[in-house]
Amino acid sequence: MVGLLDKIKPMSRGQEVLINALRNNEYEIVGVFGPTGTGKSLISCTYGIGAVLDGKYKRFILARPLIDVRTGREITALDVGELYYTLVYSYLEDVMVDVLSPGEIKKLLNEGKIVVADSHFLRGRTFDDSVIFLDDVQSTYPEIVAEIIMRIGRNSKLIVAGDPVFQRDPTMERDGATLIREILLGEEKAIVVDLGLADIVRPGAKRGIRLALELRVLKRQLNNIEKSILEIARMRAPDAEILTVVEFTKEKKEFNISSEVVPDALIIVKERSLGRLVGRGGERIKAMEKETGFKLRAIELTLNFKQLITAVHPVSWIGKHITHVDFVGPELQVTVSGEGIGAFLGQGGSYVKFVDSIFRKLINVGIRAVRERRTRARKKG
Repeated sequence: MVGLLDKIKPMSRGQEVLINALRNNEYEIVGVFGPTGTGKSLISCTYGIGAVLDGKYKRFILARPLIDVRTGREITALDVGELYYTLVYSYLEDVMVDVLSPGEIKKLLNEGKIVVADSHFLRGRTFDDSVIFLDDVQSTYPEIVAEIIMRIGRNSKLIVAGDPVFQRDPTMERDGATLIREILLGEEKAIVVDLGLADIVRPGAKRGIRLALELRVLKRQLNNIEKSILEIARMRAPDAEILTVVEFTKEKKEFNISSEVVPDALIIVKERSLGRLVGRGGERIKAMEKETGFKLRAIELTLNFKQLITAVHPVSWIGKHITHVDFVGPELQVTVSGEGIGAFLGQGGSYVKFVDSIFRKLINVGIRAVRERRTRARKKG
């Protein structure tokens, strides 16, 4: 008999890891974190409902915060009554559209096999023989997850999903998803699965993430130096689509960065706008440097973060040793070859700390460097 989860074919390595973690009976808690479009909700809901249909559990309990996009305020069942449950049910229909029909979902809801719950009102309840799925935890309080963990009863599994980078409030240093992920990393019988940009499979999701990234840098507060550079850049290149300017002369002094290849500031532009900013032969950006007195570099904002890293790293050739860059939890993980890891880190870690400070200033995301793991080929006997 083909189970419901068998209808989902993993389209990335991360999705395969998530499916295996959900099926593994050793884990009572599965935390999955990553950007939109990676299949977190689809795979989690499909597993939960499928496990109920297979008789492994009696109920699939879905809880997720409802957020007013305009105000950022969370809406509870106490605020809007039955509308809360209607909206969450509609979300479930949308997620499962290619797996179950609305009629099938409605039937399971009427039979009590699918339960929509407001996460704020779970205290005092015990969940036996259930799969509990708490989605979008970046928009909720870590205490709610802790409360649910305490309520897990006999033969139950908790799935927690969230986006600690693109869907969290960028003004928050440590959002709910980041805190919950840290807690689960040390929790017994729990596993954390991190999905990244490489795991995005939904059409249009990468475009949406890029637009969200552009919005984030557009909204950042500029200091006086950045405002001055931006004003001059817009005068010298009025046809260029400039997003922001990030200046880091203080950071260069703090981390003792004296390399000639490191600029004083980056001018960030939209894709396909770099040539208009720099000018033919570089005459526009040279004029900006002369007028501002700062060494400037221009770069397009894309999801290829390797370009942004190499644009500010003190070692000019470091790019050839960076083998992979993607999000792991709330941080951008940079995988560097064994030959280049020392040069990437710098003495006492000064180079990676310098790059980290710029990324936090620009998009409020930190950098973590790891050495590339190489598997040794077996010798033929």
